[in-house]
Parts: sequence; structure tokens; C-alpha cells
Amino acid sequence: MVEDLVAAGVAAGSVVVLYAAAAARVVKQYERGVVLRFGRLRTGVRQPGFTMIVPFVDRLHKVNMQIVTMPVPAQDGITRDNVTVRVDAVIYFKVIDAADALIRVEDYRFAVSQMAQTSLRSIIGKSDLDDLLSNREKLNQGLELMIDSPAMGWGVQIDRVEIKDVSLPETMKRSMARQAEADRERRARVINADAELQASKKLAQAAGVMAEQPAALQLRLLQTVVAVAAEKNSTLVLPFPVELLRFLERAAQQPGEPKVPPVEPAKAKPTLNAQHPDPDTDPDTGLGTATASATAAGMDADAPVEPATAPPGPDWRQPPGTPAGTDSF
Repeated sequence: MVEDLVAAGVAAGSVVVLYAAAAARVVKQYERGVVLRFGRLRTGVRQPGFTMIVPFVDRLHKVNMQIVTMPVPAQDGITRDNVTVRVDAVIYFKVIDAADALIRVEDYRFAVSQMAQTSLRSIIGKSDLDDLLSNREKLNQGLELMIDSPAMGWGVQIDRVEIKDVSLPETMKRSMARQAEADRERRARVINADAELQASKKLAQAAGVMAEQPAALQLRLLQTVVAVAAEKNSTLVLPFPVELLRFLERAAQQPGEPKVPPVEPAKAKPTLNAQHPDPDTDPDTGLGTATASATAAGMDADAPVEPATAPPGPDWRQPPGTPAGTDSF
């Protein structure tokens, strides 16, 4: 009898141990437990720690409540300004309602991934290339709103969405590089022109001061010589200012000595024919002797002059001693 009681007690204890082992569950701190009894959702979510369920009747599903980091595959799209780009992103989300994440959607991870890809392609088509490259914060916010709206019904909250990389075609990269180079060259020229304008103003002011104080120019010259000599050059070019020459010239003149006017060079007198001057030309009037005599006698200088007739004489073709009128051969 005693043996039967002991055997019954051992059997009952074994059943209790087996029941406790089958019913005991442990929920971790970052998890929540959802119990389904005969396929129906039990009210209340099991909190972290030790919990019990009815074996073979209840089924406990654990849902991770941590933030999930999920990369979004690169998506090819055409921007609003007709540029083909390839954009990838990363999404951060977490489950805020374990029951909805288990009941309302089959696989909330896959659902969030597909929603992120479609939203990314949509945001690419609505944006310009400049927005994708420079205004990513605004695009990230718009993408987050597009994904978070349907995800709220799944018990999932989108924490953050970031666009990681924007891949451009090689031709577009070269075009953008040329544009950036041209823009930088334009800014460099503007800065250089502004510097030249400021330098010209300062030089104009310095010229005005030196014009009022001639000694300032000499001091500046001495400073330049000192600066050049400090470089250990073998050759030193010393400019001699014109103002110093004028100062020495004024100092050389005595206070009571009159100034001698400069002597002007004599002017050449005109001639009738520069190439073949007439030897009989009068040096005072520049006219020939015959013209001068005709003018003095009251004759018209422009009237034609008859040639003078030579007196008769022996023919040059006859030898001396030959009578006139005799031909000589």
C-alpha cells in the first residue's frame, strides 16, 4: 500500500514537472510575447521575464522590439530633369505594437523593405538632380513620411531614413566637373578683380600722399633698397628718381644768378632747287641773279626770257687759219 502511494506520488510529481517544463517560457528584455490560444489572440502582451502558457493549447510568439537597420537596395530612376541616377538608402524602424506586427502583416520586415524601395523610386522621379545631391535632408523627411504612413497600421514606426549614395553616369560626372571648374574660375577672377580694385584705390591714396610729401618717395625708395639687399643678391639695381635730379638742379643755381635762355638752332634758308641749286642764287632773297635784276628794273619775273645771241666768230669745226666759208674735212 505504501509502495503504491509512493509510486503515485512520484508519477504525479513527474507529471507536474513535465507540465511546468512544457508551460514555462522566458521572454527577454527586448522582446514581447503574443499568445495565441487555439489560433485566437489572447488579450494582453506578455512582458519580459518568466511566464506560463497552457501546453499544447497556447502558442507564444516573441516579437523583437529593437530598432532594425535595413539597407534598401539601389534603385535606378530618372529624375524630374531627365537624368538617370542610381540611388540606395538605409532605413531604421522598430515595432511599437507586437500584436499588430504579428497579426496585421505576414512579414513586417519584408513589407517595410518593399515599401522603402517603391517610395525611393517615387521620390527620385519627383526630385531634381540638384536636390538629390545637395538637399538630401528634405528628401529624407519626405521619404520617411511616405514609408511611415502605411507602416503605422502594421505596428511599425519608421525612425529614420537616409539616402546613402547617388551614382551618376560618367558623362554627367564630367559635365558637373567642368561646371564646377568654370564656377571656381569665375569666382577666382571676381576675387582677383576686387583685389585689383582695392589695390588701385590704395595706390591712388599713396600717390596723393607722396605728391604732397616728396620725402615720402625717397623713404619708400630706401625701404625698397633695403628689402632687395636683404635677399643676398649679387646685383643691385638702384633706380635714380627724376625728382632728385630736379632738386639738385635747383640747388645748383645761385639765388641771384639769372637764368640763361636756351639757344635755338638756326633755321635753314629755302632754295629754289634742293637737288641742283643755282650757283648764281642770291643768299638773301633765294632768287637767281637774272631774276633779281629783272625785278629791280621793274620787269615781270614771270615773262619769258629770250636767249642771248652770241657774236659771230670763227667756226669751231674749222681749224685755225682756214678762211671762213671753207669746209674742212
